[in-house]
Amino acid sequence: MGNQVIRVLLADDEPMMRAGARAILSADQEIEVVAEAADGCQAVEMVHRHQPDVALLDVQMPLLDGLDATSEILRSSSRTAVIIFTTFSNDDYIARALSNGASGFLLKSGDPRELIAGVHAVADGAAYLSPEAAHRVIRGLSLENMSRKSAAREQAARLSGRERVVLGLLGAGLSNAQIARRLDLVEGTVKTHVSSILRRLDVGNRVQAAIIAHEADLITAAD
Repeated sequence: MGNQVIRVLLADDEPMMRAGARAILSADQEIEVVAEAADGCQAVEMVHRHQPDVALLDVQMPLLDGLDATSEILRSSSRTAVIIFTTFSNDDYIARALSNGASGFLLKSGDPRELIAGVHAVADGAAYLSPEAAHRVIRGLSLENMSRKSAAREQAARLSGRERVVLGLLGAGLSNAQIARRLDLVEGTVKTHVSSILRRLDVGNRVQAAIIAHEADLITAAD
């Protein structure tokens, strides 16, 4: 994002939670809260109206929950990244959030610095999970059998050699700008590679591609 201000939408049905999140984010001069919503439908509407860089959504909201709102937002807005910001850390919420296209998953009980770091990360095109969510995702992957690894390797085999390297770096959590610096490329070329990777892997976002990178054991090659 460079020196540009990151524009954020807050969606939570509890005013105190919104006020707390706003106070934390307002401490960072590079972040501006441009709108608030009290339910999922309002969140979708506010995204259409304000086109924020990041939408921070609670899971349990009236009318439309945060997980379904994520799908609606990403279906209609190509510029807004979604972070699920919730009290609940069960595996089903994490899995649904990621499969619906969320770029981040944060817990309200976490360190306030994680909230600021997460907003910056997803605004820069990377993914961000709270430590507990990341642990659950990794644990879930480790429990999968070899057929998942085999399927991931078959998917990765659709990519060119350079695309597999980019996928490995993407899976390691690097943003487009960081990948460009690592590979001595212009950022536009990296964006083209990432778009091609998502299309060839038949996935909807970077988080899903990163999971394939882990399952296909491409992360080690990126180090």
